[in-house]
Amino acid sequence: MCGVVTNVVTAIEIHDQDTSDSPQLKPLLKTTAQGFDVSEVSADMAYSSRDNLETMDAAGIKPLIPFKRNATPKAGGVWAKMYHYFHLHREEFESRYHLRSNVETTFSMIKAKFGDSVRSKTDTAMRNEALAKVLCHNICCLIQSMHEFGIDAKFWDEPMKITPRELPPSRPSWVSGKAYQKKDSHEENGFLDRTSSCPEIERN
Repeated sequence: MCGVVTNVVTAIEIHDQDTSDSPQLKPLLKTTAQGFDVSEVSADMAYSSRDNLETMDAAGIKPLIPFKRNATPKAGGVWAKMYHYFHLHREEFESRYHLRSNVETTFSMIKAKFGDSVRSKTDTAMRNEALAKVLCHNICCLIQSMHEFGIDAKFWDEPMKITPRELPPSRPSWVSGKAYQKKDSHEENGFLDRTSSCPEIERN
């Protein structure tokens, strides 16, 4: 699932090639709703089901999913409501449904940057590689949105403090001289002071 303005991927489900699309809408929507305000969802006929429409309607989301030719309004409820909207207001429906093409644009963006295949061999590795590609894509979208829309990105509520890593007690045996000394005072952010000098190495 992705946004229609920034093309950021809001949720992803990875399954085998024989998995049906329709049951994946619920978990995708649930994940997306945790970080985004969702008002409309455009999806193709593969996601057309009474269960999906009722799930979106209960969450206050307008479903924009076309109906199959053999569909009828007999089920009633939100299914019948959206069925009549689809047939009686087709021009308005199509104008909003067309935004679904953004998902194809998102796929093209990811493939253009990171290739259209994975090199990993195991299922877990291939899954992680695909997720990493999507993560990198989202970072690219975030950087672009910061400049295009003036978004002030904030990742943590408070500045993250990093505990300095202890230096080794002595230098490698093949180097003569004294070991580097760690400066007692640290910067507020937790990093070692880069201005501290190192002792000269005794030369033979």
